[in-house]
Amino acid sequence: MASGKAVGIISKPGVDKARKLLPALVEWLRCRGYGVRYDDVTASYLGVSDGLPREQVPEGTVLVISLGGDGTVLAAARALGGREIPLLPVNLGGLGFLTALTEEELYPELERALSGELRVARRRMLHCELVRQGRVAAVYEALNDVVLDKADIARMIDIEAWANDQFVCRYKADGLIVSTPTGSTAYSLSAGGPIIFPSVEALVLTPICPHMLTMRPVIVPDTAVIRLVSRARDNAAYLTIDGQVGEPLLQDDQVLCRRSDKTVSLIRPPRLKFFDVLREKLKWGER
Repeated sequence: MASGKAVGIISKPGVDKARKLLPALVEWLRCRGYGVRYDDVTASYLGVSDGLPREQVPEGTVLVISLGGDGTVLAAARALGGREIPLLPVNLGGLGFLTALTEEELYPELERALSGELRVARRRMLHCELVRQGRVAAVYEALNDVVLDKADIARMIDIEAWANDQFVCRYKADGLIVSTPTGSTAYSLSAGGPIIFPSVEALVLTPICPHMLTMRPVIVPDTAVIRLVSRARDNAAYLTIDGQVGEPLLQDDQVLCRRSDKTVSLIRPPRLKFFDVLREKLKWGER
C-alpha cells in the first residue's frame, strides 16, 4: 500500500459496539500503511482528543467509513460535500436501508475496497435553497429528503407547491416531504410514499397527514424545480434536511429544491441487491 494515504471514520455516538470495534479497526488500517482521520465522536471512543470536525474528516482520504445507522450515513454524505470519495456504511444496529454492511463483513469488504475491487452505487443528492424576502438565506444538500413540517403541537400548516411553473396545490397538512429515490425508503415511506428504485431519476412530493385524503404522493422528474411556499405564521413551520439540520421558517419563506450536481458513492456488498435489502428490512416474503 502506498504511504501517505488515509481512511476517514465517522461514528454514531452512544454505540457500545463502536467502542469495542474502533481500536482494532484503527490498528488494522495503520498496519496496512494508512493514516486515519476521524471525527470527535470516534476520538471519544478511542480515548483521544485529536478528533476533527466531520466536514474535515474526508480531506485526503481514499474512502470514508461510517459506523452506526442510516443517520450516520446521511451525516457522512453531507461531510463529503460532493467529493469523489467512496463511503463504506457499516450497520451497528437498527433498520438500516443504507447501512447494509454488517459488522462481520467489515474487514473482508474493506480489504476488497482498498484493493480497488469495490462495487459503488452512486446516489444523487438534492440541492435546497431557502429564499427569504428575495434573497438566499441558506443552502443545503440532502441525500434523503427536504421536509417542511409543523413546529406547533396539533396544528396543521399551509404550504403552496409548484413544479417548475406549474402550480401543484396548496397543502393543508402536518407537513410536506420532497424526497430523492434514496429517501423514498425513509420518512416518505412512513408517510405513505412509494418506494422508488435508486437509479430512477425522480423526486417525490409526499404530504404528511393531509387534511384532504385525496392529496396523494406525486412523482415528478428530477429535472423539475420544486418551489414550496410556507404560508404558516412565523416560526410555526420548520425546514429539516435529512432529519438532522435545518431552521424555523418565516411566513412566505420559499424553499427551492432541485437535482444536485453532487452524488454520494456508496460501497455496496456484491452479494446484496436492492430488492434483497427490501425483503430483509421490510420483512417481505421469500420466494
